[in-house]
Amino acid sequence: MLSPSGIGLNGEPTGRAMTQDDVDAVIAAFADAAANAERIGFDGVELHGAHGYLIDQFLWGATNRRTDAYGGDPASRVRFAAELVAACRKAVSAEFPIIFRTSQWKQDHYDVRMAETPQELEALLTPLVEAGVDVFHSSTRRYWTPEFEGSDLNLAGWTKKLTGKATITVGSVGLNQDFLPTFVPGTGSGPAQVADIENLLDRLERDEFDLVAIGRALLADPEWAEKVLTGRADALVPYSVEQLGTLH
Repeated sequence: MLSPSGIGLNGEPTGRAMTQDDVDAVIAAFADAAANAERIGFDGVELHGAHGYLIDQFLWGATNRRTDAYGGDPASRVRFAAELVAACRKAVSAEFPIIFRTSQWKQDHYDVRMAETPQELEALLTPLVEAGVDVFHSSTRRYWTPEFEGSDLNLAGWTKKLTGKATITVGSVGLNQDFLPTFVPGTGSGPAQVADIENLLDRLERDEFDLVAIGRALLADPEWAEKVLTGRADALVPYSVEQLGTLH
């Protein structure tokens, strides 16, 4: 397995560190995929730079221990992602949207923070904007959680404020708790219950973010959006692991 430094999310050695040839090959592969997506009629692409996947491993200091141009301070750790975005931007038309997904948390490491301050977050995001990102998809476990002290803005809100780009928020929309207690039996208070989205709508009206991504609520109830739009929230189906299993 290839990674920035041959280190897994748990800090243990795994696989091997990428060489410059590996870096170049991966960037080229992403650019080819973006070009192919546009060619066959997709409306845009989203580059997954979150949750501990490869791009995110370069962004996170715990998994990026490199001493070359791709490691060190935030400006260096973001170089791989910025070069990848730039290559995709060059491979597609100017009108073809490039979305970039970010997160503080990593898989099985939910309290991890890449950026402790807005300034640190800005240092990671600015090169991505300059490389050609059109929209940021800011992944959180609970959209209503403030990202930094002293402000109610969540990660999507801060990202929009710092970059001026459109953002997508996500995280337990329509549910009363985040995914872990509902996804892993025995780790929480039981199945999630349907929650209102008044807070979400208020934030949208304040232009804190521009779009909303919905996961579990929509999986549990494919008619979720229609029911919300037509005022039938009382008919929404709550999410549970058991209920979701019937959909397979």
